[in-house]
Amino acid sequence: MGSTPGSPIALGWEDLAVAAGLVVVAGVISLLMKLRIERRLAIASLRTVVQLLLIGYVLEWVFAARSLLALAPIVMLMVAGATHAAIRRPRRSLAGIGWRAFLTLVTSGLITTITATAVIIGVRPWYEPHYLVPLLGMVLGNTMNAISLSVDHLLETLTERRGEVEMELALGATRWEAARGPIADAVRRGMIPIVNSMTVVGIVSLPGMMTGQILAGADPVVAVRYQIMIMFMLAAGTALGSIGMAMLVYRRLFNQRHQLLAEAIRRRG
Repeated sequence: MGSTPGSPIALGWEDLAVAAGLVVVAGVISLLMKLRIERRLAIASLRTVVQLLLIGYVLEWVFAARSLLALAPIVMLMVAGATHAAIRRPRRSLAGIGWRAFLTLVTSGLITTITATAVIIGVRPWYEPHYLVPLLGMVLGNTMNAISLSVDHLLETLTERRGEVEMELALGATRWEAARGPIADAVRRGMIPIVNSMTVVGIVSLPGMMTGQILAGADPVVAVRYQIMIMFMLAAGTALGSIGMAMLVYRRLFNQRHQLLAEAIRRRG
């Protein structure tokens, strides 16, 4: 299929069928090597197609409407999906972790995304779906991973070091003094993926949005500027998410009498 220089090349269904052949090759390799992942790969591929087609048609309607009322349910659905994924990954959990994760994702996601659309890019209105939805999606995807890692590490640490933490409290330490070390470690754990990505971006990997803009015919320098903004957004979002979630968990596990409520932590079955 031909195209003029700098213009995007549209993909047809036949092109996607060829791309699906790459997944079929992976499935055949799984069968030959008895890896037993071909079924999961097939289901994941089917879900990818169905979910992306569905969101594509929904976003087409939302983009045309350009209404905050039409956009709000999409945003809440995105946050709810990110919340579900974030809280089911840690090996340990506690009561009320769901609403804590939801609140953290809403706060960190909207703060960073609205700052980008309203202040940095300056789009009007600030909730322009063409900008808000993809940017929010990237922030939520990274922040939910950060939350999962932070919560997993914090609950694991407080469980394994329960005796040490309780001894510090018994010797007169405040709840913050006893929890500060585990919280700092948990936040650092949540920030590891984005810090690693920022370290190698442009050298080892070309991020998805930058690649997509270039394939769509955008000036590479313009694409790079957008990607720099996005990497800073992701760093801010994951930092806010990791810190916010760690603090909410801390408030749940330490009471006003400076006691550790370790019995509230439960291991997933």
